[in-house]
Amino acid sequence: MNHFAAPNAELTPIVEVVAAVILQPDGQFLLAQRPAGKVYSGYWEFPGGKVEPDESLLRALERELWEELGIHVRYAQPWISRVFTYAHATVRLHFFRVVEWEGKLMPREMQAVSWQMPHQIVVSPILPANGPILQALLLPSFYAITHANEIGIELTLQQIDHALQGGLRLLQIREKQMERDKLRDFAGKVLALARPYQAKVLINSDAELAHATGADGVHFTSSQLMAMSSRPDPKHGLCGASCHNAEELFTAEQLGLDFVVLGPVQSTLSHPGLPPLGWRKFAVMIRGYSLPVYALGGMTSGDLVIAQEMGAQGIAMIRSIAQL
Repeated sequence: MNHFAAPNAELTPIVEVVAAVILQPDGQFLLAQRPAGKVYSGYWEFPGGKVEPDESLLRALERELWEELGIHVRYAQPWISRVFTYAHATVRLHFFRVVEWEGKLMPREMQAVSWQMPHQIVVSPILPANGPILQALLLPSFYAITHANEIGIELTLQQIDHALQGGLRLLQIREKQMERDKLRDFAGKVLALARPYQAKVLINSDAELAHATGADGVHFTSSQLMAMSSRPDPKHGLCGASCHNAEELFTAEQLGLDFVVLGPVQSTLSHPGLPPLGWRKFAVMIRGYSLPVYALGGMTSGDLVIAQEMGAQGIAMIRSIAQL
């Protein structure tokens, strides 16, 4: 049970539901309005419906989109799962990102549909369970992490500038060996580069520095995560955390953080003492997970497809930022 479930949700039968985040290349996604006569009629939601007995989640998704919209799914990626308790039922929503489909999209239940952009949603009201999904849609596929103390500040700034021009929109400043005054100055330069692109910059482990520099959030270490009893103050902005095992994933979920990084998936210089998870274990660990997850550890841009096929939000990269 995650933090979105009601306290007595474990006593209530859970209805399994699939939901489709149908995406266009420019980032638009489809919302549908619940027709008259249904619970929450008039509310907007992601298309989908109940999973039938002995039906796989993917098969249920394919059937629902054919029945509701007249389209055939060609390629769908498992994504986030969330439990939500309404007055009438407790549902487990299995979200899929549908990136390829065929057929003319035609609402078959006379429901209204509308293409929306994550940062500018103009329809309302939205079904309550979908709020966190809309927030997750604002997160990009790539999460870059600095290592300026290793390669030098000037080269790092050059790489960041190039990556921002190429579309990078989420960046973590992780410089554990850098002197604090130098780190503050470096963070200011990174933020100055990021602002024109509206890219988000997080500071690793130091909430005070993040607040002082005007950064967009904090990325907490796994040890900091495990010491938390509640979600950090909203003034800290975005809250991410590093996870390496199921207990840390569970804690981040209970605290309601915005996203996590899980790894190392493959061997990496940044975590030489940790055995790699491998893609199979990575996929098992995040199956049914309610937060967006970035795969970390030996990642290159070419690993994005497999990471998302495994259910990840995207990939986090340290030494491959120059590829972006």
